[in-house]
Amino acid sequence: MKKTSTGHDTRGCGQLLSRLLRKNTSPARIAGFLVSNFLGLAIVLGALQFYSDANSIWSADDSFVKSDWLVINKKVPSANTFGESADFTPEEIADLERQPWVRSVGRFTTADFRIFARMSAGNGTGRSMSTSLFFESIPDEYVDVDKSLWRWKKGSGEVPVIISRDYLTLYNFGFASSAGLPQMSEGLMSGIPLELTLTSEDGTRMKRFKGHVAGYSNRLNTILVPDEFMRIENAELGSGATRNPSRLVVDVNSPGDVAISEYLEARDLEVAGDKSGASASFLLKVVTGVTVAIGAVITLLSFFILLLSLSLIMEKNATTLHRLLMLGYDAGSVAKPYTRLAVYAPLGALFLALCCAALLRGSYLPALEGLGADSGSFIAAPAAGAIITLLVIIFNVVSVRRKVRESWRR
Repeated sequence: MKKTSTGHDTRGCGQLLSRLLRKNTSPARIAGFLVSNFLGLAIVLGALQFYSDANSIWSADDSFVKSDWLVINKKVPSANTFGESADFTPEEIADLERQPWVRSVGRFTTADFRIFARMSAGNGTGRSMSTSLFFESIPDEYVDVDKSLWRWKKGSGEVPVIISRDYLTLYNFGFASSAGLPQMSEGLMSGIPLELTLTSEDGTRMKRFKGHVAGYSNRLNTILVPDEFMRIENAELGSGATRNPSRLVVDVNSPGDVAISEYLEARDLEVAGDKSGASASFLLKVVTGVTVAIGAVITLLSFFILLLSLSLIMEKNATTLHRLLMLGYDAGSVAKPYTRLAVYAPLGALFLALCCAALLRGSYLPALEGLGADSGSFIAAPAAGAIITLLVIIFNVVSVRRKVRESWRR
């Protein structure tokens, strides 16, 4: 049987303090903490898990352009005259970069040479297709793809290409049907090599490359190549004339910000692709932030309820605690009953909150999966709950030990 330095039975001390604790504990305060902490944690964990599950509906919309990157261009006016430019001037780009919601602006670079592509099935049927193409590029930091798959250096014979998914749809259900050509899936087209012939405008210079489709984009209505490839080939095959960009990719703080819409509308600019995903993602972040804030306030209040309850209990037992310490009982044994309460109460609230979050997730998950969400695993809620509870426990335990030390000094 373990004893203190003065020979006292620590188990007996623990039982004594447990009886004192039960005598002076207010069940209403402890219940108030459990209920409020449970409600606060359930709101926080449920909101975070819902955001984790629902955000995949919009974040997975395009694997190459993030939801907070906007591709903008000027609207072509109805009274547009032939040859009138719709490019962005340096002054207009500088004005855009000064906006508070803009983090950075990237410029589209257009090919200053002719492009001819040939695609052959290579399966013995002899079927092939050839067409003229156009290329554009943007700075590599705006292409959200593995840089090792997108990197191109001078001397490389094969060029990675990203095309708009709409182009493949038009080919399959428009051109292929009318021309009697086979329809192709994304995987099949990605596996067919491209033979690219690049020619200067005057026809005096020509280069040949192999190409392959590296991916498909929902928001980039273009045929994209690495920026390094575009700059080198424009310098070697182009006319050398400086061109203003006709489109820009803008990294913004919040895609659903009303200020963005007002700015674009005032300057007759439009965003390429579907804008509903970005707005919905922004709205989801706002709603989640408000919900988490409410839950955090409730959790914080519950923390103060438990802290106040422990302080009041220990204050009522201050004389007894002081006498036990003077008799030689160590501070750890004296503080143990209060430490248990400081640990077990938050853990109990966490368990109840996790059960509630799991039930809530089970109720909304079928609807989200019907909308195409990739639900993933139940990680966000337990991780956040564990962190919050651990912080509460640490602070409470430290407070209990400090209170015991204060009793010793009396």
